[in-house]
Amino acid sequence: MIHSDFHLHTSHSSDSQASMESMILRAIELSLNKICFTEHQDFDYPENKENLDFLVDLPSFKSELLSLKDKYNDRIQILFGAEVGLMPTTYDKCRDFAHSDDFDFIIGSTHIVDQMDPYEPIYFETYPGKKGLLRYLEVILQNVKVYHDYCVYGHLDYAVRYCPDKNYQFVYQDYADLIEEILKTIIEDGKGIEVNTGGYKYGLGYPNPHPDILKRYLELGGEILTIGSDGHCPEHMAYDFPKLRELLTSLGFRFYTVFQNQTPEFIKL
Repeated sequence: MIHSDFHLHTSHSSDSQASMESMILRAIELSLNKICFTEHQDFDYPENKENLDFLVDLPSFKSELLSLKDKYNDRIQILFGAEVGLMPTTYDKCRDFAHSDDFDFIIGSTHIVDQMDPYEPIYFETYPGKKGLLRYLEVILQNVKVYHDYCVYGHLDYAVRYCPDKNYQFVYQDYADLIEEILKTIIEDGKGIEVNTGGYKYGLGYPNPHPDILKRYLELGGEILTIGSDGHCPEHMAYDFPKLRELLTSLGFRFYTVFQNQTPEFIKL
């Protein structure tokens, strides 16, 4: 079984209302033995109708985490992480943030492309259909070639969650050269990728990234693979983890990865 969820958000992220303690209690109920809170840090996030800034108050976040870590230390291991939104214009800010504290784990993610979040309709109006994921992957490649202060790259095909074209289907060969260069760059850099069950929650029928990307990552020698629900509330923690375990073992994965002090540990699936 999978007993660790390494992508979680609470009210310390501007897109969640969940208390940290409610997430911990749900994790214990689910028999998880490790969780990592990975609050958003997205510098220069563009203006949006919800007025979300995606900037964490790091001292407040860490203070509450350490208090609850002590309170529940005999029931679950609670780890200190962050999800850093990468853009070519913010590498220095992201690098300074990554070195500003003793994070156990850092997810590098792409949420903003050309000052647009694929979550917003304007993104796919600008890049319709498969062009949306193509442009998204181009920016990821730029990020991983330049930026190195992360442990795994999150939800590599995040953009497909929000494509409004109901006829769109991911086809690996449409992006094969670009994906392979991304995966090779990540592997050569000693980093890993995340498999994120948010894709199941959004009704894709598969996690992010797509199983064909996961399969190729393994074929290329990729070993570091963390598992996260991207849960922003207790109900979404460990989302479809049993289904994910079946998928990963069918693809040939034997282990998943957890981190402490940004050091990977491999756990048998």
